[in-house]
Amino acid sequence: MKINFNTTIEGDIVKLVPYRKHHVDVYHVWMQDPFLQETTESEPLTMEEEYQMQASWAADEDKCTFILLDRSLPDTPGTGSHGGAMAGDVNLFFNDPDDRTTAEIEVMVAEQKSRRKGIAAQALGLFMAYATDKLGVQRFLAKILESNSASITLFDKLGFQEYKRIAIFKEVHMELIVDGEVAQQLAARAKELRYGEYDDPNPGS
Repeated sequence: MKINFNTTIEGDIVKLVPYRKHHVDVYHVWMQDPFLQETTESEPLTMEEEYQMQASWAADEDKCTFILLDRSLPDTPGTGSHGGAMAGDVNLFFNDPDDRTTAEIEVMVAEQKSRRKGIAAQALGLFMAYATDKLGVQRFLAKILESNSASITLFDKLGFQEYKRIAIFKEVHMELIVDGEVAQQLAARAKELRYGEYDDPNPGS
Protein backbone atom coordinates (compact mmCIF):
# COMPACT_ATOMS: atom_id res chain seq x y z
CA MET A 1 0.00 0.00 0.00
CA LYS A 2 1.46 3.33 -1.07
CA ILE A 3 0.07 5.33 1.85
CA ASN A 4 2.54 3.80 4.32
CA PHE A 5 5.54 3.53 1.96
CA ASN A 6 7.59 5.97 4.03
CA THR A 7 5.68 5.83 7.34
CA THR A 8 7.03 4.62 10.67
CA ILE A 9 5.06 4.27 13.92
CA GLU A 10 6.99 4.08 17.16
CA GLY A 11 5.91 2.30 20.32
CA ASP A 12 7.80 1.75 23.55
CA ILE A 13 9.01 -1.74 22.64
CA VAL A 14 8.23 -2.06 18.94
CA LYS A 15 8.58 0.12 15.86
CA LEU A 16 6.50 -0.37 12.72
CA VAL A 17 8.35 0.32 9.47
CA PRO A 18 7.39 -0.19 5.80
CA TYR A 19 8.27 -3.51 4.18
CA ARG A 20 11.15 -2.70 1.83
CA LYS A 21 13.31 -4.68 -0.57
CA HIS A 22 16.19 -4.92 1.90
CA HIS A 23 13.93 -6.78 4.34
CA VAL A 24 13.16 -9.60 1.91
CA ASP A 25 16.18 -11.82 2.58
CA VAL A 26 15.37 -12.10 6.29
CA TYR A 27 11.64 -12.43 5.60
CA HIS A 28 12.38 -15.28 3.21
CA VAL A 29 14.34 -17.13 5.91
CA TRP A 30 11.43 -16.71 8.32
CA MET A 31 8.95 -18.19 5.88
CA GLN A 32 10.99 -21.35 5.40
CA ASP A 33 10.12 -22.29 9.00
CA PRO A 34 7.43 -25.04 8.99
CA PHE A 35 5.95 -23.66 12.23
CA LEU A 36 5.45 -20.20 10.72
CA GLN A 37 4.12 -21.70 7.51
CA GLU A 38 1.51 -23.58 9.54
CA THR A 39 0.45 -20.74 11.82
CA THR A 40 0.25 -18.21 8.98
CA GLU A 41 -1.27 -20.77 6.59
CA SER A 42 1.38 -19.85 4.02
CA GLU A 43 3.17 -21.74 1.28
CA PRO A 44 6.96 -21.39 0.95
CA LEU A 45 8.11 -19.14 -1.89
CA THR A 46 11.35 -18.99 -3.82
CA MET A 47 13.56 -15.96 -3.21
CA GLU A 48 12.52 -14.51 -6.57
CA GLU A 49 8.85 -14.99 -5.69
CA GLU A 50 9.44 -13.32 -2.32
CA TYR A 51 10.89 -10.23 -4.01
CA GLN A 52 7.95 -10.15 -6.42
CA MET A 53 5.54 -10.41 -3.49
CA GLN A 54 7.19 -7.52 -1.66
CA ALA A 55 6.98 -5.30 -4.74
CA SER A 56 3.34 -6.20 -5.40
CA TRP A 57 2.31 -5.59 -1.79
CA ALA A 58 3.96 -2.15 -1.85
CA ALA A 59 1.69 -1.15 -4.74
CA ASP A 60 -1.45 -3.06 -3.74
CA GLU A 61 -4.10 -0.73 -2.31
CA ASP A 62 -5.88 -3.72 -0.72
CA LYS A 63 -2.93 -4.69 1.48
CA CYS A 64 -1.07 -2.77 4.19
CA THR A 65 2.08 -4.24 5.70
CA PHE A 66 4.56 -3.09 8.32
CA ILE A 67 7.71 -4.87 9.45
CA LEU A 68 8.08 -5.03 13.25
CA LEU A 69 11.35 -3.90 14.79
CA ASP A 70 12.26 -5.10 18.28
CA ARG A 71 13.57 -1.91 19.87
CA SER A 72 15.52 -3.83 22.53
CA LEU A 73 17.85 -5.32 19.90
CA PRO A 74 20.34 -3.77 17.45
CA ASP A 75 19.42 -3.19 13.82
CA THR A 76 19.42 -6.22 11.55
CA PRO A 77 22.55 -6.13 9.34
CA GLY A 78 21.82 -4.93 5.83
CA THR A 79 18.65 -3.03 6.72
CA GLY A 80 20.12 0.32 7.71
CA SER A 81 19.77 2.11 11.04
CA HIS A 82 16.14 2.37 12.05
CA GLY A 83 16.02 1.61 15.75
CA GLY A 84 15.66 -2.14 16.18
CA ALA A 85 16.01 -5.65 14.84
CA MET A 86 13.53 -7.24 12.44
CA ALA A 87 11.11 -9.30 14.54
CA GLY A 88 8.01 -10.00 12.43
CA ASP A 89 5.21 -8.19 10.63
CA VAL A 90 1.60 -6.99 10.77
CA ASN A 91 -0.74 -7.11 7.80
CA LEU A 92 -4.13 -5.72 6.86
CA PHE A 93 -6.20 -7.02 3.94
CA PHE A 94 -9.28 -5.47 2.34
CA ASN A 95 -10.85 -8.61 0.93
CA ASP A 96 -14.20 -7.17 -0.18
CA PRO A 97 -13.91 -4.50 -2.92
CA ASP A 98 -17.36 -3.24 -1.99
CA ASP A 99 -16.54 -2.82 1.70
CA ARG A 100 -13.53 -0.67 2.60
CA THR A 101 -14.55 -0.50 6.26
CA THR A 102 -13.88 -4.19 7.03
CA ALA A 103 -10.35 -5.56 7.02
CA GLU A 104 -8.63 -8.79 7.98
CA ILE A 105 -5.70 -8.26 10.35
CA GLU A 106 -2.83 -10.54 11.31
CA VAL A 107 0.44 -10.40 13.22
CA MET A 108 3.56 -12.58 13.21
CA VAL A 109 6.51 -12.44 15.60
CA ALA A 110 8.95 -14.60 13.69
CA GLU A 111 12.10 -14.23 15.79
CA GLN A 112 12.27 -16.45 18.87
CA LYS A 113 14.29 -13.84 20.79
CA SER A 114 11.52 -11.29 20.26
CA ARG A 115 8.65 -13.44 21.52
CA ARG A 116 6.99 -13.18 24.94
CA LYS A 117 7.87 -9.48 25.19
CA GLY A 118 4.45 -8.05 24.40
CA ILE A 119 5.54 -7.01 20.90
CA ALA A 120 2.56 -8.59 19.12
CA ALA A 121 0.00 -6.91 21.39
CA GLN A 122 1.61 -3.48 21.16
CA ALA A 123 2.06 -3.77 17.39
CA LEU A 124 -1.60 -4.66 16.90
CA GLY A 125 -2.70 -1.79 19.12
CA LEU A 126 -0.65 0.71 17.12
CA PHE A 127 -1.70 -0.79 13.80
CA MET A 128 -5.42 -0.79 14.61
CA ALA A 129 -5.26 2.85 15.73
CA TYR A 130 -3.52 3.71 12.46
CA ALA A 131 -6.01 1.70 10.39
CA THR A 132 -9.08 3.29 11.93
CA ASP A 133 -7.66 6.80 11.63
CA LYS A 134 -5.93 6.68 8.23
CA LEU A 135 -7.71 3.85 6.40
CA GLY A 136 -11.24 4.15 7.78
CA VAL A 137 -11.48 0.61 9.14
CA GLN A 138 -14.58 0.05 11.30
CA ARG A 139 -14.45 -3.73 11.66
CA PHE A 140 -11.39 -5.94 12.13
CA LEU A 141 -11.40 -9.67 11.36
CA ALA A 142 -8.85 -12.24 12.48
CA LYS A 143 -8.70 -15.77 11.07
CA ILE A 144 -6.77 -18.09 13.38
CA LEU A 145 -6.07 -21.81 13.39
CA GLU A 146 -7.92 -23.60 16.20
CA SER A 147 -4.58 -25.05 17.34
CA ASN A 148 -3.01 -21.59 17.74
CA SER A 149 -4.20 -20.97 21.28
CA ALA A 150 -1.63 -18.21 21.92
CA SER A 151 -2.96 -16.12 19.04
CA ILE A 152 -6.59 -16.72 20.04
CA THR A 153 -5.76 -15.57 23.58
CA LEU A 154 -3.95 -12.49 22.24
CA PHE A 155 -6.88 -11.33 20.12
CA ASP A 156 -9.32 -12.12 22.93
CA LYS A 157 -7.36 -9.82 25.25
CA LEU A 158 -7.57 -7.08 22.63
CA GLY A 159 -11.36 -7.31 22.70
CA PHE A 160 -11.98 -9.54 19.68
CA GLN A 161 -14.87 -11.98 19.91
CA GLU A 162 -15.38 -15.26 18.09
CA TYR A 163 -18.22 -15.08 15.58
CA LYS A 164 -17.80 -18.32 13.66
CA ARG A 165 -15.68 -21.40 13.03
CA ILE A 166 -14.75 -22.90 9.68
CA ALA A 167 -14.48 -26.62 10.38
CA ILE A 168 -13.00 -27.59 7.03
CA PHE A 169 -10.06 -25.18 7.55
CA LYS A 170 -9.96 -25.66 11.34
CA GLU A 171 -10.15 -21.88 11.74
CA VAL A 172 -11.59 -19.61 14.41
CA HIS A 173 -12.86 -16.29 13.05
CA MET A 174 -12.86 -13.36 15.46
CA GLU A 175 -13.99 -9.77 15.04
CA LEU A 176 -13.68 -6.38 16.68
CA ILE A 177 -16.34 -3.79 15.88
CA VAL A 178 -15.06 -0.23 16.11
CA ASP A 179 -17.87 1.53 17.94
CA GLY A 180 -18.64 2.82 21.41
CA GLU A 181 -15.80 2.49 23.89
CA VAL A 182 -13.59 0.66 21.37
CA ALA A 183 -13.90 3.57 18.92
CA GLN A 184 -13.10 6.06 21.67
CA GLN A 185 -10.03 4.13 22.77
CA LEU A 186 -8.66 3.74 19.25
CA ALA A 187 -9.33 7.40 18.43
CA ALA A 188 -7.46 8.48 21.57
CA ARG A 189 -4.57 6.18 20.73
CA ALA A 190 -4.47 7.46 17.14
CA LYS A 191 -3.97 11.01 18.40
CA GLU A 192 -0.92 9.84 20.35
CA LEU A 193 0.76 7.82 17.57
CA ARG A 194 4.40 8.76 17.12
CA TYR A 195 4.95 8.98 13.38
CA GLY A 196 8.22 9.25 11.54
CA GLU A 197 9.71 8.91 8.07
CA TYR A 198 11.59 5.77 7.12
CA ASP A 199 13.86 7.48 4.59
CA ASP A 200 16.09 10.23 5.92
CA PRO A 201 14.63 13.49 4.55
CA ASN A 202 18.08 15.13 4.85
CA PRO A 203 20.66 12.52 3.81
CA GLY A 204 24.19 13.53 4.58
CA SER A 205 23.17 16.38 6.85
